[in-house]
Amino acid sequence: MSISDPLADMLTRIRNARMVKFESLEMPFSKLRNGVAEILKKEGYISDYQVVKDSRQDILKIALKYDQNRNSVISGLKRVSKPGCRVYVKSNEIPKVMSGLGIAIISTSSGILTDREARKNGVGGELLCTVW
Repeated sequence: MSISDPLADMLTRIRNARMVKFESLEMPFSKLRNGVAEILKKEGYISDYQVVKDSRQDILKIALKYDQNRNSVISGLKRVSKPGCRVYVKSNEIPKVMSGLGIAIISTSSGILTDREARKNGVGGELLCTVW
């Protein structure tokens, strides 16, 4: 089965796993999902991720992160740019998520970056999603 929006599928899987407090979740691998998982790990929203080689298709396995009270570190995820309505931003128009407490993930010509990295490098691109 093909998925028309793999990033929205990824965010929904994380949202659902977070609601029922799963330790980890699996999904089909893609370069976009891998890039987003790398940023989530670097920013401290997930504890780890790994790519599991499979005979048919590689699998991306994400380990979610919780605090000492078993509350998820991720409070919310929102897909901004969608296949039907793409959202592009210039480097000086990149929004701050939750007044700087969250991050925006942007697909740029330099790769997938956070809002802070994109502002620092002076590049804009497609505003994929926000995480807080």
